[in-house]
Amino acid sequence: MTIEVAVQQLINALSLGSLYALLALGLGMVYSVLGMLNFAYGELLTVCGYTMFLLILIGVPFPVAGLVGLGMAIGVSLLIERLVFRPLRGASFISLLFASFAASVIIQNLIKQLISKRPKVIPVPEVFDQMINIGPFQINVLSLIILLVGLVTLAGLVAFLQKTRWGLAIRAAAEDFEVTRLMGAKANRVIALSFALSGFVAGVAGVLWLSRRGAVSPTMGFIPILKAFIAIVIGGLGSLKGAVMGGFLLAFIEVALMVMLPTRAVPFTDAFALMIVVVILYMRPEGLISIKTGS
Repeated sequence: MTIEVAVQQLINALSLGSLYALLALGLGMVYSVLGMLNFAYGELLTVCGYTMFLLILIGVPFPVAGLVGLGMAIGVSLLIERLVFRPLRGASFISLLFASFAASVIIQNLIKQLISKRPKVIPVPEVFDQMINIGPFQINVLSLIILLVGLVTLAGLVAFLQKTRWGLAIRAAAEDFEVTRLMGAKANRVIALSFALSGFVAGVAGVLWLSRRGAVSPTMGFIPILKAFIAIVIGGLGSLKGAVMGGFLLAFIEVALMVMLPTRAVPFTDAFALMIVVVILYMRPEGLISIKTGS
């Protein structure tokens, strides 16, 4: 492998890793506070995508459509919290899990009935397909955009969680929700904020995911939530830092396999990646970061 190819693949891995890290952070944020997996999370990306599709269809520029799609993801996330999860506060894990599946199926079927069951192409700006020449290196513009947007968003969320009062409340709730409530934090506000931030992250990730994919479909949220779930399991369930680390590790594994595997085996990259993940979890069942030990 030449140095040019190695640098290109490193950029690809960092770009994909920042996207996976965002997805994992959004899913992990709700889990860390409530101890539940929101499987309707993938549909937030779907809602963002179809919002962009409808707006671009009537001539709205891609960046504006992306911002509106981001807002819709936040709004739907808050709506799911208010209508689905708040009435079930204190219910068993299984009940919450089935409720999230039900919300996911309802959103998918609403899209199928109101818009279309078939995938729809989203025209992305031509600049995304261009290459930047930096000396002997050729770097894809979209990969750089995803990397920069992903890192800036992650940095902004880290700053919010570490420097603000409400960020501190979310981090405290992630450690011990009951103690946080006893210290005066409003439970509904902390949970709603967690869902709002989860929707924000899903919206950003949705715009970036669609920029790579170039199409929307009613079931497009399945792969993103699967990647997010794998990432938070690798990183350690309940650890926000672990979710980010797991996202980057999963991306590096996938890119490395795509480079090293024979051409015939490339379609099975995901299967080989999952095998490596199983080995990692066999060696460290609690994930990269254990919330019990903090290591």
